[in-house]
Amino acid sequence: MKKEITRRSFIETSVLAGVGATVLPAFSQSFLNSKDQRSDLEVHIFSKHLQFLDYRDMADAAAQMGFDGIDLSVRNKGHVLPERVKDDLPKAIEHIKAVGFEPKMITSGILSIDEPFTKDILETAVKLGVELYRLGYYKYPKNKSIPEAISDIKKQLKPLSKLNKHYGIKGAYQNHAGLDFGASIWDIHNAFKVLNNGFMGCQYDIRHATVEGGKSWPTGLKLIAPHINSLVLKDFKWALVKGQWELVNVPIGKGMVDFKAYFKLLKTYKIQAPVSLHCEYNLGGAEHGRKDVSLPQKEIFDAMKQDIERIKALWAAVE
Repeated sequence: MKKEITRRSFIETSVLAGVGATVLPAFSQSFLNSKDQRSDLEVHIFSKHLQFLDYRDMADAAAQMGFDGIDLSVRNKGHVLPERVKDDLPKAIEHIKAVGFEPKMITSGILSIDEPFTKDILETAVKLGVELYRLGYYKYPKNKSIPEAISDIKKQLKPLSKLNKHYGIKGAYQNHAGLDFGASIWDIHNAFKVLNNGFMGCQYDIRHATVEGGKSWPTGLKLIAPHINSLVLKDFKWALVKGQWELVNVPIGKGMVDFKAYFKLLKTYKIQAPVSLHCEYNLGGAEHGRKDVSLPQKEIFDAMKQDIERIKALWAAVE
């Protein structure tokens, strides 16, 4: 992977610009080992937003910003490409571990056991200690009814769930607003009723649940709670753009997601799952996973750092 920046320029533009490159490894390790710096909500940064960095600088940046880990993208146009997973995933995990992180989660595009790189990804990930992967997204075909489509999706999920059990890794399907499978929490619940081996669950996304559910999202959360094995945090608002109402992604706490109510329910239901922070508001292209970002790196890091600080403050404020 081509380095986009030098290690010295990374340090000079980071959120901790005063920390010299010669002391960075020791700083990162002590930072991560300090219990008072952590929240009991384990927050990982989605590496899609750091794809302008190589593996080492990505890990260093995540550590400096105060994250608890990295949700590594292992998919087409990701940090690790599926066809190179055997060679590149070990390299990425090596740097993730070097700053004291455990490689708990990755994001894939996997939908079936029959896809070319499914087994390569899962085998390699498990060998490196990865505990959970996010799947891709199932589409609703135009030529089939919704019940027929869900039946077909179950036929793909069931053998994939068995493969997960074989390898000892958990799969997670993200609820995502729109017209595909999983926009409605009831879709996922319906499909997961037959998957009771504990190796396939839901990556619950409160932003998308709020978009689709409005004020009813707590009902969906209660329904899917037993299946949640990971979480996604991000925020949004509706805005009038050129005469049309559109969804606009914003930093954590600046939008319509009711984090106080949400965090209270997570604590009530005793849902303890790793969190992936998605920064989908304007970050000079980093929000889309671009490698040629248009904002100074320090601005991107500062924005992410503010997100995690708001998350931890909101979490701590809820009894």
